[in-house]
Amino acid sequence: MVIYLLCSLDRSNIGNAKILNSDAGHSLMQNVGITNAQYLTALMIFFVSYTLFETPSNYMLKRFRPSRWIAFLMFAWGAMTMILGGIHNFGALVAVRFLLGMFEAGLFPGMVYVLTFWYRPEERALRIALILASATLGGAFGGAIAYGVGKMDGLHGLEAWRYLFLIEGAPSCAGAILVWFFFPDYPETVRWLSAEERELATERIKGVASLGHHKITWAEAKATLKDYRLYVHYLTYITISVPFSSMSLFSPTIVAGLGYKGLDAQLFTVPPYAIAFVITVSVAWVSDKYEKRSLGTSISMAIAGACFIVEGALPSDSFKLRYVFFIIALSFAFACIPPLLSWLTANLHTTGASTLGVPLNVSIGQVGQIIGVYIYKSNESPGYPTGHYTNAGFLLVGALATLGLRIMYIQRNKRLGPGERKWRL
Repeated sequence: MVIYLLCSLDRSNIGNAKILNSDAGHSLMQNVGITNAQYLTALMIFFVSYTLFETPSNYMLKRFRPSRWIAFLMFAWGAMTMILGGIHNFGALVAVRFLLGMFEAGLFPGMVYVLTFWYRPEERALRIALILASATLGGAFGGAIAYGVGKMDGLHGLEAWRYLFLIEGAPSCAGAILVWFFFPDYPETVRWLSAEERELATERIKGVASLGHHKITWAEAKATLKDYRLYVHYLTYITISVPFSSMSLFSPTIVAGLGYKGLDAQLFTVPPYAIAFVITVSVAWVSDKYEKRSLGTSISMAIAGACFIVEGALPSDSFKLRYVFFIIALSFAFACIPPLLSWLTANLHTTGASTLGVPLNVSIGQVGQIIGVYIYKSNESPGYPTGHYTNAGFLLVGALATLGLRIMYIQRNKRLGPGERKWRL
C-alpha cells in the first residue's frame, strides 16, 4: 500500500502543481509558460510510455525477482519526480513525464501479479482494493500536502510547486532501499517463513495461483494472446480507466470549479478521496466474501455513471450539491476497479497467463487514461459537462459489458463436466 501510495502521489501531483498558488501567479503553468494544450500533452505523454513499458516490465519482474525490480522502479520514478522540480520549459516537462511513465508503468500490474503468487482467487479483491485505495489516500494526502507546501511559496527564491515535487519524490527514493532488502518475493523462497510454513503457503495456493519457480512457455503465451474472452476484460478496463485518469489528474481543477479557490481548492480534494478509500475497500470486501466480483463491478459503475450524469446536468452554481455528487461519483469510479481486476486474475489459470494477462489488461486500459486527459476542457469551467458526460457514458457501457461477461461465464459453467474447474463470477 505504501509503495503504491507514493507512486500515486508522484504521478498525480502535477494536477496540484498546475493550480498551486495560481492566484499569486506562481503555478507550474504560469512559471514554465505553457498553454493548456501543452499541459495536456505533458499528461498524455506519460500514458504513452506507461502503455509501452507495462508488459515488458512484468517480464523483468519475473526475471529479476519482485524485490529487486520494484526497488529499481521506485528509486527511478522518485528521482524523476524530484527532477520535475527543476524544469524550466515545455520540452523538459514532456521528457521527464515520459521517463516518469516508463518507470511507474511496471508497478501496478506488477503488484497485482505478485498477489497471484501469494493468495487464492477469493482473497485477492480486498488486497487489490487496499493497493488501489492507497491511490485515493494519495489523492487525499496530495491535496493536504499541496495545501501546506503552498505556504512555502517564495522560500529561498523557489516557487511552491517546485518544493512539492522535491518533497513528494524524496520518500520514493528512500523507500526503494527498504523494498530492496525487505519486500517478499515468493512463498517458496521467503526467508522469514520456516520450511514448514513455506510448504504450507505453497500447498495452500497450488492449482489456483501462480508459482514463483514456474517458467513462462511460448505455448502459454500463445494461448493467452488467442483467448478472446480476455479481450472483453481488456476493453471493459478501458471504460473504467477514463474516469480513473480524469479524476486523478483533474480533481483540484474540478474542485476549483465548485467554487473553491487558491489553496482551498487543494484542501477540498481531501474529503472525496478519504471517502473513496472507505467505499473502495468495502465494495472489494463484499465482492470477495460473496464471490460477486462482476456484480460489485457493474453496480459500482452504474452508480458512478448515474452520478456523473447528475453532475453534468446540475446548474454550474449549485456548488454544494455538485460537490456531493462529485464525491459519490469519484468513490464508486474507483471502487469498481479492484473487483474487476480480481475477477480477471481468478480466471487466469496459469502463471504464464497471469504474467501476460494482467499487464496487457492494464496496458490496453491506458487508451482510456489517454482519453481521460482531454475530456475536462478549460473553456467549459466551472461546469465541465463534456468531462462528466464522457465519464458517465464509458462507465455505463462498462457496466453492460461486465454483465455480458458474467452471462458468458455462467453459460460456460453450465457446459462443464463433473470435477472441472468452474469460471469465477
